Amino acid sequence: MTSQEKTSFVYVTYIVSTPDKVFEAITKPDVARRYWGHENISDWNPGSTWEHVQAHGERAVKVVGKVVETVPPSRLVMTWADPSEAANPASFSRVTFDIDEYDTMVRLTVTHDELEAGSGMAKGISKGWPIVLSSLKSFLETGRPLDVFAKPKTA
Repeated sequence: MTSQEKTSFVYVTYIVSTPDKVFEAITKPDVARRYWGHENISDWNPGSTWEHVQAHGERAVKVVGKVVETVPPSRLVMTWADPSEAANPASFSRVTFDIDEYDTMVRLTVTHDELEAGSGMAKGISKGWPIVLSSLKSFLETGRPLDVFAKPKTA
């Protein structure tokens, strides 16, 4: 049996907001729905399950995992997997949200690691996180999220 090569994705952004508001935007379903188009549902206690549920159209669970660590409002760590692979522990990756006060802003660092290199999940999150986190920033700073489901225009 060979082990798969692992990779990670890190995204850092600065948001004119507070740590409490950023943490709430990630963990409160009604807030996440507004900028992400999905709800993150859990009690956010370590060991608890969490689900990433599509909020528009057919309500479908898109990602599942467990809460690893919760330190409101500065840190949240959770596992992440496609629901079809939830029975396979090797399929889980990990997402860490580090929320740091930075003068009058927040520095949000999202680290998605333990990803199988070259996998569909690794490719998908490298496109998904930038638009979701840009939408989060826009939403918290202006009250207007981006369209996270937008597609590039073709020439």
